[in-house]
Amino acid sequence: MSDPLKRVAIVGSGNWGSTIAKIVGNNITKFNTFENEIRMYVFEEMVNGRKLTEIINEEHENVKYLPGFKFTPNVVAYPDVVEAVKDADILLFVLPHQFVERACNAIKSNVKKNAFAVSFSKGFYVGKDKRVDLLSSVISRLLEIPCYVLMGANIATEVAAGTFCEATVGSRNYEHGQLIKGLIQTEEFRIVIKPDIEVIEVLGALKNIVAVAAGFSDGLGYGDNTKAAVIRLGLKEMVKFCEEFFPGHHPQIFLESCGVADLVTTCYGGRNRKVAAAFVKTGKDIKTLEEEMLNGQKLQGPDAAAEVQEWLRDKGQANKFPLFAAVHEICERRLEPTALIDALRHHPEFW
Repeated sequence: MSDPLKRVAIVGSGNWGSTIAKIVGNNITKFNTFENEIRMYVFEEMVNGRKLTEIINEEHENVKYLPGFKFTPNVVAYPDVVEAVKDADILLFVLPHQFVERACNAIKSNVKKNAFAVSFSKGFYVGKDKRVDLLSSVISRLLEIPCYVLMGANIATEVAAGTFCEATVGSRNYEHGQLIKGLIQTEEFRIVIKPDIEVIEVLGALKNIVAVAAGFSDGLGYGDNTKAAVIRLGLKEMVKFCEEFFPGHHPQIFLESCGVADLVTTCYGGRNRKVAAAFVKTGKDIKTLEEEMLNGQKLQGPDAAAEVQEWLRDKGQANKFPLFAAVHEICERRLEPTALIDALRHHPEFW
């Protein structure tokens, strides 16, 4: 007797969530492993006088967050997250990291005990007691199921368009890792599975802080040499953070897509860099620029910088990561953007 087909649910429908839905909706028809319907949780909002879920289900396109790209008809939008995850065996979390806890609390009584999750979210969780944790750990703890991660150099619109790219899946479970790979990998979106779940996830959050620094550099009018220094010193701090707090990982993990590749593409093409440059040039605050420039999307870098500072203060190491610290202080307007260059100039790397 064959195993029952597995049901997949996607929690989140921004540009990255919609891109993953586009890929999974197409891939799932190629296997006899999965139920055909993909349920996607969509935060309900009105677009041109119509409900976004209605538009997605009738036109098979997320016209707000991923316009110009069609879903396969088996991707079905649900405005109720509990209904979206009902009977799901695999839950793909593609939410801004600020909303992960709320979603988990809403669905935790309705998740199958033998299910597993995959987090695509980049950031840290800060509890009410100010303690900082990994999002995969929060999902796993609240839902009482395993949670793996997928990170990489993946600008959503390029992935949706089918330009070649790659990503890193963090999983120590071979069977689950292969299921994730089967769901996500295409000829143009290649997947490598590595066991370093925690470091893969941390790199996905830290690179956004460095991308904000790259944006500050651009906004100040510095050139590629300075940005290269930002990227190199930022990578040094990323590696140091992982070695300090997550020892035992394979050192080659930094050369995977989740490491240096994701860092480079984010420092040149991501929203964190773009908004940070505008922050310097316009003098407007981060929240205003987020509203003006991102069409409802959330910025991850400034929040990640704040979360990392909470983490470092808790560990008594707030002064050991000057680039991370400078980005946070500049975002909070306690330092001028030019303080970034001072942080580079006097970085411990040169002592």
